[in-house]
Amino acid sequence: MFNSLPSLILLFVATVAAMEAFAYVMHRWVMHGFGWFLHESHHRPRTGNWELNDAYFAIFAAPAIVLLLGGVQLGWGHWATAVGAGITAYGMIYLGFHDFIVHRRVNHRYVPRSPYMKRIVQAHRLHHAVETKEGTVSFGFLVASKPEHLKAELARRGRAGVRAPAAAVVPD
Repeated sequence: MFNSLPSLILLFVATVAAMEAFAYVMHRWVMHGFGWFLHESHHRPRTGNWELNDAYFAIFAAPAIVLLLGGVQLGWGHWATAVGAGITAYGMIYLGFHDFIVHRRVNHRYVPRSPYMKRIVQAHRLHHAVETKEGTVSFGFLVASKPEHLKAELARRGRAGVRAPAAAVVPD
């Protein structure tokens, strides 16, 4: 079925697109569910180069590695290579957006100017305004609601779990 180059390219693109839905589900119900013990570190100020949440990078890379190995070395078929490459491509997009642009884990001078980039960066920052497992908004990475809607949802929830502004914290 997936033997022609156009069908493999279509499978690759479909995999990249499907990964946004997969990422949403994993972020919403795993990372903010039973996997919170790892993800919680990502909602706190980072004290070094690494955090427990970084384990998810390896966890989510494993299927891509297996599919690429199976497709290239183990004879599973070109479909496995296309899907593994699609997962990898999404991971690279995620890495660039999430770790480099939003969280600035690598110093750079990029400033989001397009309406799309401003929207997804703002949505992700609103996600991180909540320090708790519950009450968070915006679980996608490349698709996000308008910031006004997210702010309204946080207000509707009584701002439960929202981090206090740094200037408002009074030391004991």
